[in-house]
Amino acid sequence: MANELRNNVFNDFMDPMSNFFDGLGRNMTNTSKMKTDVIENDDEFEVKAELPGFKKEDININYENDTLTIHAIHDLNKEQKDENGKLIRSERTSSNVSRSFYLPDADTDKIGAKYDGGILDIMVPKSAEKESKHTISIN
Repeated sequence: MANELRNNVFNDFMDPMSNFFDGLGRNMTNTSKMKTDVIENDDEFEVKAELPGFKKEDININYENDTLTIHAIHDLNKEQKDENGKLIRSERTSSNVSRSFYLPDADTDKIGAKYDGGILDIMVPKSAEKESKHTISIN
């Protein structure tokens, strides 16, 4: 481990561009998961997701086939323009995160969301029409 660390530091010192090209593919898209809490109450689901650094326009929410999907894409390269020179390395080039949650029997007309301070809060009311218990007669 110590030799590997020493070799990495030595290689970075001797060839600073090697580290840039090694991380190029990894840094283009960050597919790590967003930290999320899903709470089920008697009449609704509440989903709280941490999306720091995103704008409201970067976030898409979809509910289809009893599944809530949150998808956020933000390309920071568009915003990084340096008047004094060109950007040689950035570890914040883009973010791309997506999560899906099975939340059955939602009242789709009443789903609402708000985004404030990097926290996305989605309220998914349960449909009142669906009975949770049904007795079946035997013929």
